Amino acid sequence: MPARTVLVVDDEPTIRDTVADALALDGHRVLSAATGPEALSTFREEHPDLVILDLMLPELSGIEVCRILRAESSVPIIMLTARDSEIDKVVGLEVGADDYVTKPFSLRELSARVRAVFRRLDQPRAVSPAGDPDQVDLGRTQVDLRGHRLLTDGQPSPLKPRAFQLLAFFVRNPGQVFTRDQLLQEVWGTDYPGETRTVDVHVRMLRTAIETDPANPVLLETVRGVGYVFRLPRG
Repeated sequence: MPARTVLVVDDEPTIRDTVADALALDGHRVLSAATGPEALSTFREEHPDLVILDLMLPELSGIEVCRILRAESSVPIIMLTARDSEIDKVVGLEVGADDYVTKPFSLRELSARVRAVFRRLDQPRAVSPAGDPDQVDLGRTQVDLRGHRLLTDGQPSPLKPRAFQLLAFFVRNPGQVFTRDQLLQEVWGTDYPGETRTVDVHVRMLRTAIETDPANPVLLETVRGVGYVFRLPRG
């Protein structure tokens, strides 16, 4: 695996330095920042391949930093949080984090998450099978499979990369019910160590983007006790 540049953002020097040392031992080039503004400045200057971002930061919160980074880049973001609150994890994922690790964490676990992210980046994007449509019309929205984008009323609509990959998978497999574990395996990869809650968060993103009434979905439905199914519009 080629050496990558990782930006570690944490206001606790011990954690920041320990994580940086561990990643350097794994062969990565490591940058560090202690505040939100410093993180943004370093990111814009160095363009790292991955950001490890603490939730609780002085001056500018990790959530806000994540939101700004996601507006500027699709760089993978792993969020660190000392909180064990479900809402913090969900908010982090909704503003664009790809994964989260709850403090205290083992360096081995964090290294495994980092390797999983880079392994997915190294995988070539699968070529669409013959006969795949260039664009799938969902009514108000269109899924541009080859352009890897979502259109709303003909205009590009922002959607984080992982959410689009999930949408593309559903569009290519309409009418099939998938469990959360199956979706994690198909979209995030067999080595993804995250939780099935990640799927629920991304499904909520998709419903907000493609459903007329996200609270009463007709395209991306929940199959109670099983998982999710995607249904193409009728007519």
